[in-house]
Amino acid sequence: MPSYVKFMQEILSNKRKLEEYETVALTEECSAILQKKLPPKLKEPGNFTIPCTIGNSFFNKVLCDSGVSINLMPLSVYKKLGLGEAKPTTVSLQLADRSIKYPRGTIEDVLVKVDKFIFPADFIVLDMEEDQEILIILGRPFLATRRTLIDVQKGQLILRVQEEQVTFNVFKAMKYPTKVDSCSRIDIADSYVKEVFQASLPASPLESCLIGAPFFDNPEVLECLKRLDIVPPIFLKKPFEELGHKTPCPLSLVVKPPELELKPLLTHLRYAFLGESSTLPVIISASLNEEQEEKLLCVLQNHKTALG
Repeated sequence: MPSYVKFMQEILSNKRKLEEYETVALTEECSAILQKKLPPKLKEPGNFTIPCTIGNSFFNKVLCDSGVSINLMPLSVYKKLGLGEAKPTTVSLQLADRSIKYPRGTIEDVLVKVDKFIFPADFIVLDMEEDQEILIILGRPFLATRRTLIDVQKGQLILRVQEEQVTFNVFKAMKYPTKVDSCSRIDIADSYVKEVFQASLPASPLESCLIGAPFFDNPEVLECLKRLDIVPPIFLKKPFEELGHKTPCPLSLVVKPPELELKPLLTHLRYAFLGESSTLPVIISASLNEEQEEKLLCVLQNHKTALG
């Protein structure tokens, strides 16, 4: 990669500066793009286009014209890219019909990514109408410093950096359409379904209301719904019959506690009684003192029905 760094330093140190009040002559291809006079389709490739990336924007077709001594960018594209403030310039552009255009300014060292290579380039910003296909023009300074080779017979454009190179095939690119047409479809089946569904609806408005069928703003059904809403709802009272108890409910164990045989406990446990005559036994800790035992039994007395 050090060789690539050296290559970038050579580009930045040896790039050509435009003189003040210089008039730059543009080729017929560039003039046709600026004046919107480019024919829609050419038999032979009169110019070469390559894809490139500037910032986060991808440009599918960038014109490479060795007959132009500048790199050109429309004002609208410059604003979209957000490349900072353009420097004022006194350079003027002479089109093929001898008319003169005055740029808005220049921007220097814009990073242009072509395939795997990244190059700095200076651009002239011109207030012009955007071309639908070609937005940016790369001129002789860009092509010369990148040691670009153009083979018109093979339709190839080769960019070289040190021992590496990238080849673009113009003939292959021309096989693909520049515009992708879209095909839309309108589904009209819903209208027919609605007509068939309406024909199958019940003839009686009352029946339509009772079964909850869609009525599609039928005035008769709406009137029937209005009359039904006036009638208050009728709530049927369910009959209630006492079944009674065939056998009396058993008394609670708290009311009539049974006599239980108490088994011996471990040394750290002992019995305490919630009922009279040593009934309703509970097991508590043997380490409780009298006050703690009294509080515990008071709580258990209040909830002895739940325990029983």
